[in-house]
Amino acid sequence: MNFNNIFLKSFRVLLLPFAIIYGWIISIRNWMYNKQILKSVQFQFPIICVGNLSLGGTGKSPMVEHLLSLTSDKYKMATLSRGYKRRTKGYALADNNTTALEIGDEPMQFHIKHPNVSVAVCERRIEAIPQLIQDIPNLQGIILDDAFQHREILAGFNILLTDYNNLYCDDISFPTGDLRDERKSAKRADIIVVTKCPHDLSVKERDEIIEKLYPAQHQSIFFTCIAYETPYHIYNPNDEWVLTINDEVLLVCGIANPLPLKEYLHEHTHTYYQLSYSDHHIFSIDDLNEIKEKFEQINTKRKLILTTEKDAVRLVKYTEELNQIPLYVLPIKPHFLFNTELEFNRLVIDYLDQHYNTENGN
Repeated sequence: MNFNNIFLKSFRVLLLPFAIIYGWIISIRNWMYNKQILKSVQFQFPIICVGNLSLGGTGKSPMVEHLLSLTSDKYKMATLSRGYKRRTKGYALADNNTTALEIGDEPMQFHIKHPNVSVAVCERRIEAIPQLIQDIPNLQGIILDDAFQHREILAGFNILLTDYNNLYCDDISFPTGDLRDERKSAKRADIIVVTKCPHDLSVKERDEIIEKLYPAQHQSIFFTCIAYETPYHIYNPNDEWVLTINDEVLLVCGIANPLPLKEYLHEHTHTYYQLSYSDHHIFSIDDLNEIKEKFEQINTKRKLILTTEKDAVRLVKYTEELNQIPLYVLPIKPHFLFNTELEFNRLVIDYLDQHYNTENGN
């Protein structure tokens, strides 16, 4: 652990009184919703919520994409996100002219990769859901991205994610820890997914984690790891680059937790250099010049620039500059451990099927 991490951890311990106060506020808020002093709205419409109890990345975007791939062939689906760090306000529905600056990087990623899915953003999901249902004729389901803590809406099906390296059961309230909600709020979930697990997670450790999470009888627990796919050129998906141990990579990323990506490159390339930016960073021309200058300093033939899908949607506006450099995008998806993907998929599809079978009187 480096000095900066030690300093940060020590500083956060000093903030424990604020964490206690924050935890009390969240506890009171949840109690008021549980007692119906504050009201939750349940729509007579299939809504799947994906979220977590913590700040930071737990793999929500890859999970939302998995759900879109799973459901959109059978049902007419939409996603609804906040649209973090976009330069617009209020409700917006993506169209052919939409940019990441208007709806945010993750919704833009959904919009590009799943053109048959309607993608909307709004700070207040409670206001956006009726509007989205009205805007999209014959809509059959909505996936709420990062909305587990939004108690105004009572989703029909809740998927809660927790990072293997920072399980919510071992965490404490922000700002000393990373929890933005109570640990016992996990009981509202239908499915709990432990994300970013080691590929070789043992059955023994799996069972120990399940015991620590102590799921309710109605809850199913799944374990996933990150599966990296073949990098493709930012402007030409058919131009792929198979990473080898001879490659030198300039990693350009502005994501919450780049550690798994760095570990992957450490194992699969000769070496990598990194240009780090803040999460959801809006790239500028100066950033592009920095990237080009850093790349030119790498003295080898087998070299490329690699970025994440989330970063790529914030870079594509620089067409002329990016055409001059080999910038590739590294896609990821969740890989279900212990051969459980079919069971996970079945639970999700059953939720949608049950709604429409009941609606049709079957």
